[in-house]
Amino acid sequence: MDDQPSQPQAAPRNLLAPDEPGPVVVENGDAAAPVLVVCDHATNFVPRAFDGLGLPPAELERHIAYDIGILPVARRVAEALDAPLVRSNFSRLIVDPNRQLDDATLMPEIADGTIVTGNRGLTDAEVGARLATFFWPYHHEITRRLEAIQTRGVAPVLISLHSFTPVMHGRKRPWEVGILWDRDERLPVPAMDWLARRGWTVGDNEPYSGRDHHGYTQHVHGDRLGLPNILLEIRQDHIAHGDGQARWADELLAMLRTLLADEALYHARPR
Repeated sequence: MDDQPSQPQAAPRNLLAPDEPGPVVVENGDAAAPVLVVCDHATNFVPRAFDGLGLPPAELERHIAYDIGILPVARRVAEALDAPLVRSNFSRLIVDPNRQLDDATLMPEIADGTIVTGNRGLTDAEVGARLATFFWPYHHEITRRLEAIQTRGVAPVLISLHSFTPVMHGRKRPWEVGILWDRDERLPVPAMDWLARRGWTVGDNEPYSGRDHHGYTQHVHGDRLGLPNILLEIRQDHIAHGDGQARWADELLAMLRTLLADEALYHARPR
């Protein structure tokens, strides 16, 4: 599973203090299912070295810093499926682990109208240090976990969980859940059908598209390797609180248990 772009060489520059948590967390590491759950935008943690990226604390509580509400859902889903959960442990404002390296929003200078002063005028060395400290350790762990499942003679299923805002740039988003996908329809199409039958307003590559290739995790770890995969986005007003998180975790679990029972799913497609 070496189909990842070449990585810039840069030594971390003490961006994490010894008493601060690492950039990636694995939960349910000994789980047995041939499934990997990932959460790219799990937290809004900003290490002290960044001085809050020049933002007031309230800005780091917004969606620009992380995917509100999705981590509790991901934890419930992973635990119930007996699947490992790999999650980031840094704000997407430091570096977005679900962006291609040439994407302007990888380390955004402006995020939904907010100027991120700590991201302005970054040097190549500073960019490289962030990638080496945060981005690559997260993706190396995903690769390692997928390879471990493959050693059991089965193609792992990759489930990526996100959330999205009810309104963006003044436009209300009618979708309650979105399915992002590109090459592999094995999970996305039946998932959309299942959710629609349950009465949810489902976005097919809405509110974002899995076909514009600005994303990273699903494309690099899923489609490029021929692994069955799906990216699910839940609207944040549904999962901002515990009751909604529990409801959506149960909803996703009911769906996933049905879809993942198909043994034909666990085969890699030719690249």
